[in-house]
Amino acid sequence: MNSQNEAPNVTEAEVPEAPQADVFYYQVQFRPGGQFTTATASIADLKVAELVVTHTDHGPEPATIKGAGFKWPDQQSKKNSPSVKIQRRAGNDEIEKFTRLLEREQEAFAIGKSQIADLKLAMKLIRVERYSNGSKIIFYFTAENRVDFRELVKGLVQEFRTRVEMRQIGVRHETKLIGGLGCCGRELCCSSYINKFAPVSIKMAKEQDVPLNPAKISGICNRLLCCLTYEFDSYRQIRKKMPRAGKLIQLDDQTLKVLHCNVLQETITVAPPGDRDNKQLLNRSEWEQAKPVHPQPPQKQKKTKK
Repeated sequence: MNSQNEAPNVTEAEVPEAPQADVFYYQVQFRPGGQFTTATASIADLKVAELVVTHTDHGPEPATIKGAGFKWPDQQSKKNSPSVKIQRRAGNDEIEKFTRLLEREQEAFAIGKSQIADLKLAMKLIRVERYSNGSKIIFYFTAENRVDFRELVKGLVQEFRTRVEMRQIGVRHETKLIGGLGCCGRELCCSSYINKFAPVSIKMAKEQDVPLNPAKISGICNRLLCCLTYEFDSYRQIRKKMPRAGKLIQLDDQTLKVLHCNVLQETITVAPPGDRDNKQLLNRSEWEQAKPVHPQPPQKQKKTKK
């Protein structure tokens, strides 16, 4: 019999697990007009437009809350949580420091633009970003060809007394940094949530029956619209099941030629061969019953021996 001073035996299964802290997800923005980024926090009551201090790969950075937080229901999804984490709310001193940081970036942009003009470099300065800890300053620029900017970097290092990095970007990245409104009336996808640019081809526009008008299928960057990739796979999968335009099908002992396919409505327009005026519209239940007609290859005539 155990004495009162003797501790009872406790197995590992009986030890209660420590409760896991709830994780809340927010949308944050590091610079005005910049891209939204998903961040995690253990704080549940952060408000929109509130300034917070985040932990990034290069150290602490201020950010503004742009989307209300929500608790992720699946605990297993925490393994794939974003790399940006909100540490705490920003204090008054940090809010003033962030305001000053934005002003210093504008000053650096003006200085960089002036030095580019003095050196007569064929490049266009797009944006300047400074790390809040002062360890680095990044200059984003565009250029049609390679630019020798060694003298420019020397002048910028002497001016700012910190590490200077020059990043050449393309026209799509330029539009992403500047931002704007698309032809749909909403904020550009590249400046709002797209992290990586997917390749876009004219084939995607043809597959979706989009008019091949450069003014209609090009974005502000004068490149093909990124949104052409969104529904391309769906169109391709549906179109595989539908008879293709120009093919012959057999329906109720009648041979018909497919004139047009409407992927969204899943209908096809058909007509008897040689009689395009007698068109008819077939829905999915009708054209699924049709059978393809394979034209017979022409028979080769046997050569007679003389």
